Amino acid sequence: MSSTTALSASYTSKTDNAPFTIELPLTAPKDSSVASKTEYLNKLRESAISMQERVNKELTQRMEEDNARAAAQGPKQTVDDAKEEENYGEEVQEDED
Repeated sequence: MSSTTALSASYTSKTDNAPFTIELPLTAPKDSSVASKTEYLNKLRESAISMQERVNKELTQRMEEDNARAAAQGPKQTVDDAKEEENYGEEVQEDED
């Protein structure tokens, strides 16, 4: 006797990003035979790969939205890469005036 379950992922954000949920239906093995379990595991693996692709697509879209919002707010303070590299791994003492 097989039953239907689902592989699901949900995303919520503390920022302005829209939440999303992805559900992919799965049918449990028909019986306890090795062939049924192997078929189920193959479908589960395919669903996991599909799920990862869809999650990546959704998160990439939200990252692009974040970048567009940040660009609309104007430039923000940048890090001096040369100074950071020069002081890498060392404790930096602040200059006193």
